[in-house]
Amino acid sequence: MKIAMVSAQASPLNEASDPHGAHVARLSSALCGSGHDVTVYTRCESSSATPGRVRTGSGYDVVHVPAGPARPLAEEQALPHIGAFAQFLLHEWAAAPPDVVHGHLWASGMVSVLGGRRIRVPVVQTFHSLAAAEMRHSAGETGLGQRGKVEVLVGKEAAHVAAVNSDEVAELIKAGVSRAKITLVPGGVDIDAFIPEGSRTRRDRLYRVVTAGPLLPHQDVEAVITALSKVDEAELVVAGLPESGRLHDDPEVARLKRHAEHLGVGERVVFAGAVPHSAMPALLRSADAAVCASSYEPSGAFALEAMACGVPVVATRVGGLADVVVHGVTGLLVPPGEPESLSWALRSLLLDDTLRNEFGVAGRDRVTARYSWSRVAADVLRVYERAGAVAATTVAAHPAW
Repeated sequence: MKIAMVSAQASPLNEASDPHGAHVARLSSALCGSGHDVTVYTRCESSSATPGRVRTGSGYDVVHVPAGPARPLAEEQALPHIGAFAQFLLHEWAAAPPDVVHGHLWASGMVSVLGGRRIRVPVVQTFHSLAAAEMRHSAGETGLGQRGKVEVLVGKEAAHVAAVNSDEVAELIKAGVSRAKITLVPGGVDIDAFIPEGSRTRRDRLYRVVTAGPLLPHQDVEAVITALSKVDEAELVVAGLPESGRLHDDPEVARLKRHAEHLGVGERVVFAGAVPHSAMPALLRSADAAVCASSYEPSGAFALEAMACGVPVVATRVGGLADVVVHGVTGLLVPPGEPESLSWALRSLLLDDTLRNEFGVAGRDRVTARYSWSRVAADVLRVYERAGAVAATTVAAHPAW
């Protein structure tokens, strides 16, 4: 099958720093591994970017589309250049159209619908997150209302929507998108890189807990620090880049440090800053538990990586986390906004070696059965077929769990 991935604002070549770009890169790689022809179209954001078509080591091509200034733009800033992007695609596809167009994020959805309609090719859309959900957890962020209207329009116009979590499915149905054209397709994890065996980051405490940033308002690291104060001889490592990009003077880091010192655990909370993705497996393997205390979390990617490493997870019952973590089997789920419940869950897990081991083994099993990128690619191919694309190869079915 000839697949056109439209990822205007998330280049797969930036997968080390962009989670959406990483999703597109790994999905494209897995689809190529199944024998499909994949081209990713992304907006040219740098004058030094390689022009034209670039063949990646994983077998898919990346095309830098000249639409707007050659510099990074926020999605709302890129909107005036959507027409130019769509015109480029129509010219590109005039002689050899793809079998399916797959848009990623809402702006790409607009481009995909415009282009797919003109060449009469089915369009599949992955939003990754919805404005309607983000508005409930934003601090008065502007522009989300208009974006939400565009997302509903794209959802209705696309042949099929690949939703990343169950909450998103419900949100789209509520907005008027037909349930028959929505399929739940979560993100995946590299089960060959994130494994239980291997090197571990050195630690000095009896217990280690790891959580991951960036430090955004909907990620309640303060609650994790409070929970840590209930367990003696435990340390917390906060991995991730603060929004400002500067660890030593980030105001959120300073606030959290004051909170930790107030609780008497300042020396047990470590802000690791940016941790290269290649170093995350060793850090996770050094942990007794991973904590995801978000009030909003579309993908649950960090929980998946921890489970792949055989590390049990304590998480809030929201978004992708509620789908990924099986309560009482691979970890513990708690209601969002209840620090006491989080403290109880973390303490009970850290003080029970047998429970941690059982959760760790079950977590690894769940990830390999359901969340490998080869499994995700197979699910996406079935979505393409439901959208009306004709598959050129047959992909073996995987068991659901």
